[in-house]
Amino acid sequence: MDNNFPLTNPDAPEPAASFAPRSDFSLLTTSAEAIRRELGKVIVGQHELIELLLTAILADGHVLLEGVPGVAKTLTAKLLARTLSVPFSRLQFTPDLMPSDVLGTSIFRPNKADFEFRPGPIFASVVLIDEINRAPAKTQSALFEVMEERHITQDGTTYPMQEPFLVLATQNPIEQEGTYRLPEAQLDRFLFKVQIGYPTAEQEVAILQGHHAGFGGMPLDSVQPVLSAAQIAELRQQVRRQHVEPNLLDYIARLVGQTRTHKSLYLGASPRASLALLNGAKALAALRGREFVTPEDVQYLAPAVLRHRILLTPEREMEGTTPDEVVRQIIQQIEVPR
Repeated sequence: MDNNFPLTNPDAPEPAASFAPRSDFSLLTTSAEAIRRELGKVIVGQHELIELLLTAILADGHVLLEGVPGVAKTLTAKLLARTLSVPFSRLQFTPDLMPSDVLGTSIFRPNKADFEFRPGPIFASVVLIDEINRAPAKTQSALFEVMEERHITQDGTTYPMQEPFLVLATQNPIEQEGTYRLPEAQLDRFLFKVQIGYPTAEQEVAILQGHHAGFGGMPLDSVQPVLSAAQIAELRQQVRRQHVEPNLLDYIARLVGQTRTHKSLYLGASPRASLALLNGAKALAALRGREFVTPEDVQYLAPAVLRHRILLTPEREMEGTTPDEVVRQIIQQIEVPR
């Protein structure tokens, strides 16, 4: 046998690399970095919060922001809305707010002898609900249909929301005066609940330095739009095509299922939590430049997805146990797929 005989044709075209990425994340990556830069013009720190907000946009889910007054919950939500070229509205929830103040109302037109529906502020792509837990249950119920089904029904007529549709709600801790506990069914409609704490000493010094130098008076107009509605829709389609191994689906189901039998919990998470973990993990993986989901993605998002969907037993609550501690215990108990 002639060892000098070529085994392949040198003139044949090279085969395409089998490991070539199936998805091009260039638009997603550059857009996410641009949004981070725009928010960084005003916001100091809060990197995890910004990452979760970007994940929620890609996963088509609503976000509940909880923290004491003065930690930039409302400011962050308003700035994020400015980075998107979509309609924005803001509602300030108060104890006397009525459902019609949110959804809209029908106005009688004498010249035509009929009623005309006047849409309320909920008809926007990004809706900021400030201090959502200051309104009573009657007003909260107005959000049930629109947050889940993306439309409202008024006088027998259905009015769809335009896409994208994202609710960013802020609330003070329940212990604050003049607040109501949100119904569990409404909490379940939020993809994430993000708890915003106080800044570190270094971050607070940076805030003071910026304010002292005139940065604190920077207008919101300094934050420029990055993504259009069409681009958001394109990125969401890309996220939906993310690869997820079957054993990861089983892992998500076992994590959520464990909340229903855990001895420290009075109420476990619903299947909607499993879907939230799946969709959030797919979006987070894409945001981090991967076309596949890992167990680490699921573990990272589990507290934000589950903390508002589970209820502690009275005994554990009196002992000072937190939902996040129980979620960490569950993560440690469930075997991680390899």
